[in-house]
Amino acid sequence: MRPLIAERTPSRAPRHAPPPNRLQAPEPPQAEIPRDPAPSIWSYRAQRLWLTPHFRRLVRVWLPCFVVALGLGIYFSQSDNRTAFGESWQELRSGIENRPEFRITVLGIEGASDAVMAEIRAALAIDLPVSSFDLDLDALRTRIEALPAVARAELRIQSGGYLAVRVSERVPALIWQTREGPVLIDAEGHHVAALADRVLDAPLPVIGGDGADRVADQALALHAAAQPLAERLLGLAWVGERRWDVVLVDGRRILLPQTGAVQALDRALALHDATDILDRDVVRIDLRHPDRLTVQTTPAAIEEMNKPPALNGAPPTGEQRG
Repeated sequence: MRPLIAERTPSRAPRHAPPPNRLQAPEPPQAEIPRDPAPSIWSYRAQRLWLTPHFRRLVRVWLPCFVVALGLGIYFSQSDNRTAFGESWQELRSGIENRPEFRITVLGIEGASDAVMAEIRAALAIDLPVSSFDLDLDALRTRIEALPAVARAELRIQSGGYLAVRVSERVPALIWQTREGPVLIDAEGHHVAALADRVLDAPLPVIGGDGADRVADQALALHAAAQPLAERLLGLAWVGERRWDVVLVDGRRILLPQTGAVQALDRALALHDATDILDRDVVRIDLRHPDRLTVQTTPAAIEEMNKPPALNGAPPTGEQRG
């Protein structure tokens, strides 16, 4: 028998390995370890924090504002930066305000007479041309409405550098005789102007007495009721700040009550139509008491009434013979 000889294993692989058998089935792929979908603890906390509305507002709004404010604070903490910024801002503002499209070159006043127009121009005291940014329209309107002759005012800046002023002028309705002289007032009792400063187109009713301007409406109503007196009417006097007297041109007076003055004047006019009482020697007709009429006559009329009656027959001149 031949002895068994162990075969030696080659120390390295052959240089050219035989090609794989293509008909051999491929090895199955190794199974991948599945990834855990759960977030980490820090990712979970970050997501929960971001879902908080206050935190989102803090990050999106307040944090940028804080950064900007901090940067501005650091920049303006230096005086040189503040001075440079102020000069730049003033230069920019002046350049915009002085542009031609913002300059007022024309002032127009509508709805006012020549005298009131001169007062308005003096009250405004605007030195044209001027920038529209330098005009306070509310202050100018208040200044115009402070004039006695102006009831309302409206100011508007229009294109082309035009400042339009539209006013509603008070219309004189009465002449009020005051201690300082006669003045004009409107139907509401507002002072308009001195009588010497205006030229009236037609004569106006005259009133007098302290506080008569506060009852201008009553004066106008009485003047309308006294139209039948025509040229005899001189004016109305406010007596004791409580009632009216109708004053005629010859000095006669009709004393009216505190209430129902127009009705009492109508009764006096009806009495004159029936008896011509105002054509007689009468000084006053007192209507202050509604149930009693008092008439004051002139001294000459009283003396005439006090004379003894004249004899109808002639006095005897001698003895009567039968």
